[in-house]
Amino acid sequence: MNIQHLINKCIRDKNNRIVIWQRPNLPIIGWAVCAIAAHIFHTANLHTGLASLGTAFLFAWAYLELTQGASYLRRLLGLIVGVTIVVHFFS
Repeated sequence: MNIQHLINKCIRDKNNRIVIWQRPNLPIIGWAVCAIAAHIFHTANLHTGLASLGTAFLFAWAYLELTQGASYLRRLLGLIVGVTIVVHFFS
């Protein structure tokens, strides 16, 4: 496998379209809404609940990217985000 082939596998999907950026899906929208709401509401329980729910949405997105990502780059991004969430959870 040459370097050009590897680069193409990292940025192109099975239809040969470049897929570095795509429209946000439901887990990313859920994470963003929860993150914004957690910064607006400062009540301890509500803030903690929204932050936790946002993390769950982000982990769901990472899992979906890891298992169904359109390119190697998106799968790698899902892996990095998922591992980061798990490490942060246990630290």
